[in-house]
Amino acid sequence: MVKLGVTLFACTIAVLVAEFFRRRTRGYPAYGWIGLGCLAVSQWLMFHGVEPVATFFTPIAWTCYALIADAAVFAIRSRSRIRDTPAQFAKLALLSIPLWLIFEAYNLRLKNWTYGGGIPLSLPVTWLAYAWAFATIWPGIFLTADLVESFGWWQDSFRPIRFTRATQNASMIAGAALVIVPVILPAWLGAYLFAAVWVGFVFLLDPINLRRGLPSFEADLSAGQTGRFLSFLVSGWVCGWLWEFWNYWASQKWNYTFPIMQGEKIFEMPALGYLGFLPFALECFVMYYFAAGILRWEKPLRARTPAQPQPQAATAMLKSWPVLILGLLIAGTAGSRPADASSPSLAESAKNGLQMLYAHATDRVIPEFLECGSRVADLLRNLRN
Repeated sequence: MVKLGVTLFACTIAVLVAEFFRRRTRGYPAYGWIGLGCLAVSQWLMFHGVEPVATFFTPIAWTCYALIADAAVFAIRSRSRIRDTPAQFAKLALLSIPLWLIFEAYNLRLKNWTYGGGIPLSLPVTWLAYAWAFATIWPGIFLTADLVESFGWWQDSFRPIRFTRATQNASMIAGAALVIVPVILPAWLGAYLFAAVWVGFVFLLDPINLRRGLPSFEADLSAGQTGRFLSFLVSGWVCGWLWEFWNYWASQKWNYTFPIMQGEKIFEMPALGYLGFLPFALECFVMYYFAAGILRWEKPLRARTPAQPQPQAATAMLKSWPVLILGLLIAGTAGSRPADASSPSLAESAKNGLQMLYAHATDRVIPEFLECGSRVADLLRNLRN
C-alpha cells in the first residue's frame, strides 16, 4: 500500500506543478525558492534519520510548504496572503493552535490517534514542538485552497443554490448533534463516529457565519459561486496526502488507532480515512471565520444586492436629502431657462452634482451644488436687469 500511496501522492503533486507552470504570470519569488531548498535539505536529513530534523520534520516541512505555496500563488496572481497581509496570516497561524486542540480534546475520549517516536524532549520543548506543528495546519489548508483557486478551474458562475431559513436551522441542529453525540455515547461506540466530528462543524457553523455576515460557503453558493467551496475540498485532498506522506517517514509521528480498516493502510492512514480530509478542509474554513469573527479579527461582510442600496449608502442619502432637493431644483432651473452663455455650464454643474450624490460622494456634492447655487443667483440677477 505504500507504493500506491507514493503513486497517488506523486500524481497529486504533478497536477499542481503542471497547473502552476501553465498559469503563472511572473517569476517565482525568492522566498519560495528558499522554502523549496529548505524542504529538500530537511527531507534528505529526515530520510537519513538525522536529528533533530527527523523528530521536528512535520513542522519544518509545513513551514517550508507555506512559503512554497504562497510564492506560487503570487507568481500566478501577483498577490498572496503572506506578502499582502502578513499580520492576518500570522493570526491564522496563531488561531490554528487552539482550533486544532478542539480535535485533540475529542481524541482524549474517542482515541483515534496517538503520538510517538523521536528523540526524548523536555516538556516545554515538547509543547513548543506541538504548538509549531499545530500552527501550520490551518495555514496549510488555506494556502493550498488559494493555490487551487488561482488555477481558475471554477471561474464560471452556476445556478445559485439557496437555502431557506428552515433549512439553515435544520443544518445547525444536525451539526450540533454530529459534534455532541460521539462524546456522549460510550467511548467504545463513539470511537467509530469520529467522522461525524469531521463534518459536524460545517453544518453547525456555516449558517451562523452567514447570519453574522462573515464569509461562508452558503453565501458563495447562494451567489452561484462554487470556486471557494471546491477549492477547499481539493485542498483537503492535497494536504491529506502531504500530511500522511511526510508523517510516514518522520521519527516523531502520529499513528491511527481507530477501530476500522487497520489492515488496509496507505502510509499510516486507513485508506477510507483519506476521504475525511475533504470535509476537514471545509471545517478549517468555517471554524476560522467563526472564531476570528468573535475575536473581531475578521469584519462582517456587507451584503450587496443590485436592487437595494447598502445601509451606509442609504444613511448617507437620508442625511443629504436637503442637498438632493437643492440639486433637483437647480437642475430644473438650469433646464427651464433660456439658453445663454452661462446656462450650459450651470446644467453641467447640476448634472455633476447629482451624479456625485447618486455615487454617495457626499463630501463633494455640497461644494458642487453651492457652486451651482451661485450661478443660479447670477443668472436670476441678469434676467432681472
